Amino acid sequence: MNTIDILCVGEVLIDFIGHQEGVLINNTRDYHRYLGGSPTNVVMNSARLGLKAGLVATVGNDGFGEYIFQRLEEVQADASHIQTRNDLATSVIFVSRSSGTPDFLPYREADYMIEEHQIPTKTLEKTQVFHTTCFALCKNPAQTTILKKAEEASKLGCTLSIDVNYSERLWPDKEEAIQVIKAYCRFNPLVKISEDDMFRLFEKKLSHDKIFSFFHNEGVETVCLTLGSEGVKCSQINKPLIVLPAIKIEKVMDTTGAGDAFWSGFLFAHIKQKPIKECLEVALKLAALKLQNVGRLPDNINILSKLLE
Repeated sequence: MNTIDILCVGEVLIDFIGHQEGVLINNTRDYHRYLGGSPTNVVMNSARLGLKAGLVATVGNDGFGEYIFQRLEEVQADASHIQTRNDLATSVIFVSRSSGTPDFLPYREADYMIEEHQIPTKTLEKTQVFHTTCFALCKNPAQTTILKKAEEASKLGCTLSIDVNYSERLWPDKEEAIQVIKAYCRFNPLVKISEDDMFRLFEKKLSHDKIFSFFHNEGVETVCLTLGSEGVKCSQINKPLIVLPAIKIEKVMDTTGAGDAFWSGFLFAHIKQKPIKECLEVALKLAALKLQNVGRLPDNINILSKLLE
């Protein structure tokens, strides 16, 4: 029996999100502290939706590391696979508060020091979904660890997942990035991408058909392309394209973590064995909820869980 619904492997960070709205970092005067990191957001959201969620990550032996453990404990997420390093600081990122793609400035130390011993075979044997990100894959030893354990997870029957949240600021070698992404795609993960991600990766605006073809040609069956205020397109091999509009919002408060909220909703519904269209509808609802709040999702997120019972 699977006892871990979703195991997220990758970066755990402290996000300092700008208090001033609609300005870049050079004009941001002060910041508020939030728990961050894409896989971490998915773990937090999943746990609050009632899933058994675990995080594989590395932090420093410092106040920020203690804060991370505290936040995960609040939602009863499994933090037993988080490594604490005495020689490195917990990674932090400064993020502008924006209604578009936010500006960010990373200071990375501990987050990418993910090692194989943190993901034992016995953990993978009881895991349903194994999720990671481009951010996590861009540096070693995390990159090598994740690719090796993803292959093992796939052989053990896990569903794999990836958010291809590529950024040239974190991963300047685009050719290497494409090869590593292709290596992960060999295991047929559920793929989440955005137009911004693809523009940064390929340095040009590709048609949606070409984006979908890139992943399908690498063996990926299901690709979700998020389009911001335009909604989402989902392409599955040999099935009709699904196109859904975004939920209209009066005022966008903060876009940081909206993609993570979307994917948390999608994976939640997938784990609950909902049809793909319903997975997308739940994802859009959760993203809309996040966009209306700065930092984390509001505490009434459990309402969504009740709606799907």
